[in-house]
Amino acid sequence: MQLDRKYILKLAQEILLIPSPSGYPIKIIPRIEKEANLYNLQTEKTKKGNLIITFPGKTDYKVGLSVHVDTLGAMIRSINAKGEIKFTTIGGPIWPTLDGEYCTIRTRSNKDYTGTFLSTSPAAHVFKDASKKERTPEKMYVRLDEVIKNAEDVKKLGIEVGNFIFIDPKTTITKTGFVKSRFLDDKINVASIFGLIKYLKENNITPQYTIKFIISTYEEVGHGASYIPELDEMIAVDMGCIGDDLTCTEYDVSICPKDSSGPYDYNLTNKLIEIAKSNKINHAIDIYPYYGSDVSAAIRGGNDFKGALIGPGVHASHGMERTHIDGIEATIKLLINYIK
Repeated sequence: MQLDRKYILKLAQEILLIPSPSGYPIKIIPRIEKEANLYNLQTEKTKKGNLIITFPGKTDYKVGLSVHVDTLGAMIRSINAKGEIKFTTIGGPIWPTLDGEYCTIRTRSNKDYTGTFLSTSPAAHVFKDASKKERTPEKMYVRLDEVIKNAEDVKKLGIEVGNFIFIDPKTTITKTGFVKSRFLDDKINVASIFGLIKYLKENNITPQYTIKFIISTYEEVGHGASYIPELDEMIAVDMGCIGDDLTCTEYDVSICPKDSSGPYDYNLTNKLIEIAKSNKINHAIDIYPYYGSDVSAAIRGGNDFKGALIGPGVHASHGMERTHIDGIEATIKLLINYIK
């Protein structure tokens, strides 16, 4: 089974660089829709902005493969008298990892201004608590790269409360096959599903089931795929967890029987595990202690289907994340064997 690694990584790099925190799918969804059109696949959008791509199968049995394109981020909460920008978080980033990180503020008239996340004690030569101060939104701010002396100077730029703040993803793909970037959760799997689609199309494979690829836009805030088309089964293709007593690595596909939202469907999870074993796909079976997925959101929304959760191992989630092409490929191979 030969997958087009170059295509997968190139697409991943492109979409990782398109800002898309929860609630701002403005640029990313049209880009994904354009990719779906290359394969002549039917697309539709829900009212709240999710994209659904249909790949016809041999039967009407409907399987959803869900990935989320929304990421962590921030929004302007207030502007203080000195012209420093205070912010509120979108999702749950690990804020100490963002101290000193570059960002971009986008105004409602689509003007962009660059800046930096900083502690309110940013200088070691001045502040005794510079290295010890807690890094939280309450004790941090954004320093604008403009001549600013007061709040009025900021407002004259068109910057105001409610503007999105995009965090620089710092995307890097190494020669050794590692993908380093913020927001691999879950943009890396947008690239995964298109690697799957490309493989099916190029090899003239019709899936056993009709596949609904669900690209959700509010997963990081808990309601991404809460409303979905009628499905028989749904698999969230999201990041696999690494660390503590978990066994997954960046080179595996992780299969999760349970996370903090509860257990996933027993039979479907067993089926995925058996497929991984029988096809000698590098995999791990792990419980995620602090996690919820689009399947979790859809079940809470009252949808009736069998649900499961898989994904490539991603190190340092919600921080400076990293995975490997081997883990991405293992995920795609598991999905290919599942739908065939």
